[in-house]
Parts: sequence; C-alpha cells; structure tokens
Amino acid sequence: MNYPEIRYLERLADLYPTIAAASTEVINMEAILNLPKGTEHFLTDIHGEDEAFAHVLKNGSGSVRRKVNEVFGNTLSHKDKRTLATLIYYPREKMDQILKVTEDKDEWFRITLYRLIEICKRAASKYTRSKVRKAMPPDFAYILEELITEKDDSVDKASYYNAIVNTIIHVGRGRECIIAMSQLIQRLVIDHLHIVGDIFDRGPGPHKIMDKLMSYHSVDIQWGNHDVLWMGAAAGQPGCIANVIRICARYGNLDILEDGYGINLLPLATFALNTYSDDPCTCFKLKGSNELNQYEVEVNLKMHKAISIIQFKAEGQLIKAHPEYHMEHRNLLHRIDYEHGTITLDMPDEKGNLTPHTYTLLDNNFPTIDPKDPYAYTPIEADIMDRLIKAFLNCEKLQQHVKFLLAKGSLYKIYNGNLLYHGCIPLNPDGTFQEVEINGSYFHGRALYDVLESYIRKAFMGVSDREKRLGRDIMWYIWLNKDSPLFGKDKMATFERYFLAEKETHAEKKNPYYKYLENETVVNHILTEFGLPETGSHIINGHVPVRSKNGESPVKCGGKILVIDGGFSKAYQKETGIAGYTLTYNSYGLILSALEPFESTEAAIEREIDIHSDSVIVRHADRRKLVGDTDTGAVLREKIADLEQLLMAYHSGLLVERYVKN
Repeated sequence: MNYPEIRYLERLADLYPTIAAASTEVINMEAILNLPKGTEHFLTDIHGEDEAFAHVLKNGSGSVRRKVNEVFGNTLSHKDKRTLATLIYYPREKMDQILKVTEDKDEWFRITLYRLIEICKRAASKYTRSKVRKAMPPDFAYILEELITEKDDSVDKASYYNAIVNTIIHVGRGRECIIAMSQLIQRLVIDHLHIVGDIFDRGPGPHKIMDKLMSYHSVDIQWGNHDVLWMGAAAGQPGCIANVIRICARYGNLDILEDGYGINLLPLATFALNTYSDDPCTCFKLKGSNELNQYEVEVNLKMHKAISIIQFKAEGQLIKAHPEYHMEHRNLLHRIDYEHGTITLDMPDEKGNLTPHTYTLLDNNFPTIDPKDPYAYTPIEADIMDRLIKAFLNCEKLQQHVKFLLAKGSLYKIYNGNLLYHGCIPLNPDGTFQEVEINGSYFHGRALYDVLESYIRKAFMGVSDREKRLGRDIMWYIWLNKDSPLFGKDKMATFERYFLAEKETHAEKKNPYYKYLENETVVNHILTEFGLPETGSHIINGHVPVRSKNGESPVKCGGKILVIDGGFSKAYQKETGIAGYTLTYNSYGLILSALEPFESTEAAIEREIDIHSDSVIVRHADRRKLVGDTDTGAVLREKIADLEQLLMAYHSGLLVERYVKN
C-alpha cells in the first residue's frame, strides 16, 4: 500500500475510528443497496405557472393517488379515495372545508389519522428508518416514527398505538398531526425531482416556483434557454435584461419584476408613456389571459413597445461586438426604409437561395430610432438601461435564485442511466454532430455543452473582467443563436412577428436534430457521446411542445427518447391539446403521464378536481430496481470498498484503532 493510500485511510479513520464503527457502516450501506430505488419525478417547461406546478409537485404526477389506491384498493369508495388524496395535497384547506360539515369531529380525526398512517407506512417502506426520521416534521418526529413502524403484532402494542392516536385527538393536535403526515407522504412519494429546463417566462409566478424549489428536499435543474436568459439578466447583460422585460410585458406579467423581485420599472413606464402617448401600439398586444384593467393594458402596450425597440438596439450592438456569433443577418433596423415604412429581408426562394423581399411594416412609428445610426440608444434609453442593469445586479432575491440555479443546475445531467437536457444536440443535415464556433474554437456534442456551461459559470465566478463579459454575452447567445443547443432554430423571429403580417417571415426552422428523433443510429450516437450504453438508456428532453391533439407522441425511437415538454404554459395548451407530460421513474419502471390543464387551486380543493393524468408505462423493469442498481448504489459500493480497505488495515495492524470513551 503506497503513501497516498495510507494517508487516505488515516483520514477515513478519523470518521470511523474503530473496527466496530467501520463494520457498522458497511452493514448499513449493504442493507441500503437492497432497498427499492426511490421515485424520480421529471418536470419541464413550467414557464411560471406556479399553481399548476405546486399541484403537480404535491401529487407527484399521480404518485400519491397510486399510493392511496395501493393501500385501500376496493375497501374505500372512489369518492373517499379522491377526498383523501385531496387532503394529502392541501391538508389545511381541505380540513377546513370538511370540518365545517362534520358533526363528530373526533371520529373524523381518528379515521383520517389511521388512514394516513397506513399510507405513510407504504410510502416509507422503501427507505431506511434514518431517512424517514429526517424527513419527518420535528414536532411530530417521535410520534410519527412510533405510529408508522407499528407492526400490530400484539394486543398490548395495539393498545399502545390506539392510545397515541386518542391522545393526539384529546389534546387538540389532530389537525397538526394530519398536516404533518400529509407533508411526510408528499415528501416520501418522490425521492428526487428533476427540472428539465424553463422555469421562467410566460406564467405569473416563476419567483414563487424558485422559492419552492429552494426548499425542496432533493432537486437538480437542467437550464433551459429561458432560465439562461434570466441568469444573463441577473449578470447585467443588456440584451438579456431587455428580453426579460419584453416577455414579461408580452404576457402581462410585469408585476413579476416589480412585485416579485422589486425591480423599479417606473423610469421605463414614464419614458414609454411620453414617447408613445399617441401611439396605440397595436402590434404589441398581450398574449394569453391576464387580469389587467384598461389603463394597465395601455401602459403595458407602450412599455412593451419601448423595451422591444431598446432590445433590438441592444442586440444590434451585441452582434456588432461579436462577429464570431455570425448573427449579422439578424440585425434588421438598418434594413428599414423609414420614409416608406418598409423593410427588405433576404428570404429563401423555392431552391433555397436567398433573395431580397420587401415587406410593408405594420407599425412605422419609430421616434427613438435614428435612421443614420439605428442601433444607438437615445440619451434617455441609455439612462434607462443603466438603471435597469443596476437594478438587476442589485436585486437580492434574483441573485439568490440565480445562485441556487448555479448550485443545483447544469446544461445537462446524466442520472441513473438517463441523459437529461432541455433543448437539442446540434446536428448537421446528415445527422452527424455539428461543429459550433465558440469564441474562436470549435466544439460539438458533449464538449459543446461543457464549454457553454463553463462560460455561464465564468459570468458569475470568473477572475477577469474579460471572462465575466464573455460569460455574460454567451448567455444571450445561448438564448437565441441558431447554433445554441438550448434554442435549436435558425432564428428567433421576434421582429418579424411584431411588425410583419406575412407568415413566411415568422418561420423558425428547427435544427436537423428534431428530424432524427426516430433514427436509432443517431440516437445511439448521442448516448455514446455522453458515455451511456445504447441499451437501457434514455434521453429525457424538453423545450418543444408535443402536439398531442395532432396525434404526436412524446415517446420517440422506441422509447429511447422521451420529449416531455410540460405544457404548463397556458398560452401553448391550445396548440398541444393538453397540459403536457411529466415522467416518474420508480423501482418498477418509467411512467409517462399526460396532464389535463389545471383549473385552479380552489377547484382542486373544493371540488376535488385533480390534474387528471393518463399514465403510460414506457418501460417496465424486468425485476424491481434497487438502490444498488442506481448511481447512488455505485457511490455506496465505492465507500464500502474503502471501508473494507480500512478494516483490513485495522486487522493487519497497519492502522491502530482509536480509543473512544463510552
């Protein structure tokens, strides 16, 4: 045994100073390896829909309901099981509703406590007592541990447990105990949560979603392009900031910034009202439903237009500063004929050759654009952007959220044989990996993801100002560049969608990746690129809504790819026909759930309307998966091997047991 190995064992001996301590840990780990694997829950494209997200998190995409059915089967009516499931999701609110119409409240508490105890037992059965104990609310940890480990093997024991339940009710703690057990069930049915991108934009509550994720027991995040956009804004990148504000305005959600994050938009609002006082801004209509009054809508429209023009200028400056982004064709302000209200664009003809086409603009009121220098800010615009950059940089809550994204997130993740990423792997038309230039060097496949992630992290942790600037700007690149794996389209047609009626100008051509989702050779090549075996591995993908109403399936390539764009965004549910898909991976296999649109929290509580999910088993395991079959199992085996080396060192006399006082 060489010196570094001995030094390592000496450090390990600090943690396990005796043969007994090391042996006990080996026994514990070996036992854990033989427990069923915990349930993983996959969500993607939440897009700010905090109520729907909270509900899916509470019900575990049907996992809680499955536990209720497993425990009670036909012994409870469908209505009683539905009520019990709703109680577990919303214990406080549902209890208030039930107790108002219940005469014998003590009896209801007694029956409900016993039912929840049985569900707790089932949910806890795949975990060690230690793990279950840590998951328990502290106030009820001892009581719950006693109740859910009860075996009913003697009359005396049964009397003991009945006495506990009766005393809970007698001292008026029934309500609190039901809340504690409901939270424990929610905690135990899902062992680990994966968010496969796009927490932000469109919906009204991304900040609430982030708060909830920060308190979740076990989570990882694969950043989507909307997440990276907000990260860029938090880093002070002007193009990202303008896009964030524009999208909030587009969906009538500026209060996310003002109320959710405390970012002052008054200078922008004042500027917009003054600049576009007589402009109806009809091209900047709100998308989706909102609760704004008429005056708020008018202010929103003007702010929407003002920040859009600022965005086009900020992006124009960025494109000029980074010729390596190859985005000169997306600078459009200098192509406008301001006198005649037209724009000339290079559009593909029938053979794919680019030819100039002139289009009439739907809006030709551009009081802040100098035709001779169209990408220059006016002095007021420059002042507004300076203020906004400072506001985003100094927003404590946003910075906390981004720190969490950096700590828990990445551009991709390999977990238990699954490859998770939000967007795509850029491919050439023939299905081979596309070489993408990043700051003068070329990358493809996994290396492309790795280098982009390194630049994102440099934006926040880089040593030099140059590193930080390149990192900030690369986040804008990731948001919308045609070669970005998180975007995956040839352009983001923001300008065209606002100002041109011709639909052909709105087209955003997808990367060839999306044509090869059913090609097993290409899919296997991707899996191999990321170090995964071709058999038994899966790619779990978000970003592109699955149009179920048109017969599209989220299961691609015989189940090797699962496209689970969550469809949480209400704005896209008309296109998809559903509220998207979620995925759970338990010890028996992969279960894909198609969700119907979430009505409201109130409806879920009062009328017990759950998010109905049609579940499809994508892959059923040949045998039940154990912890030993997972990544955690591999780590535990390494630790066991190290501890066995330590035990050998103790037994051989190479290391001496420490004296430990009893």
